[in-house]
Amino acid sequence: MGVLAAFLLSGYLIAQVWGALANTYDPLEQSSKREGEATLEKPFTILLLGTDARKVTTNWRADVIILATVNPKKKSVKMVSIPRDTYVKIANTDKMDKINSAPYYGRKSVNPKGPGPIANTAQTVEDLLHVPVDYYVKVNFQGFIDVVDALGGVNVNVKFPFSQEHFGGEVIPFKPGPKLLNGNEALAYVRMRKQDPRGDLGRNERQREVMTNLLDRAMSLNTVTKIDDLLDAVGQNMKLGIKVQDLPKLQSIYQDIPKESIQNMKLKGENKRLEYWYYIVSNQERQRMSNILRKHLELDSKPIDQWDVPTADQESGTPSGNQGGMNGTESP
Repeated sequence: MGVLAAFLLSGYLIAQVWGALANTYDPLEQSSKREGEATLEKPFTILLLGTDARKVTTNWRADVIILATVNPKKKSVKMVSIPRDTYVKIANTDKMDKINSAPYYGRKSVNPKGPGPIANTAQTVEDLLHVPVDYYVKVNFQGFIDVVDALGGVNVNVKFPFSQEHFGGEVIPFKPGPKLLNGNEALAYVRMRKQDPRGDLGRNERQREVMTNLLDRAMSLNTVTKIDDLLDAVGQNMKLGIKVQDLPKLQSIYQDIPKESIQNMKLKGENKRLEYWYYIVSNQERQRMSNILRKHLELDSKPIDQWDVPTADQESGTPSGNQGGMNGTESP
């Protein structure tokens, strides 16, 4: 999510990072849910993925999943955060599992039908909400830390006191009030869930808060003085599903969108204990969100595929997709 901020820079900065970004380009195949070719002139979607990997690897899970629909003509954006524990049908399998395991099941070594970790995650999101995923941005933990530091930190408003252990055992305390966070602090801030009374929903709100501030910082004139640091962060720790030559257009679209026209939406559901904790989203809620997003994309509403999801009286049991030890421990 933080790397998106590094993309939407001034034309000068984009020219400087052109070569580094070219090596990160790895496009998705056109979505079966997209009628006609996806372009930046018409409404489109971008999937933002933050991974739990600390370095470049194909073995990762999705820690942050945000789908953004962009309507250039209406100059508006709708963003929906998908909790990583959301109970979904994993694409290219017959399994129901947490959505953050979609990359695992996309690996050829695990699933012969797997199209790759990123593509499988995108297809799983498409099936969840019945909308096309046109473009994506994927960044790992280190990339997020480096981008925040390269942009001079990120401003947040801490709503309640908590502490979060960072990699290496360091415990980072947070006190209520405005605070400028460095990269390590920002990662701890967006990852904490167990101490938040709202759980994943609270964490998703903090993730959007950080991303919005990073976008604002990336648009500042001071950004052009940080090219070397951004090159290191972008070149080593991210993948990009949009052509480099389209980045100036994407930046221009973002600049034209007023802040009040960026709408953050919640995918409503409830935490439920099966064999492990899952975030259960009803078929009715999936359809509601699909209708909103498809209307913003100027697509006709279509019925979603119905999934067999637990009901209120199903409080325990073994989820059919929990095989292979993907969710054998509680998520942080």
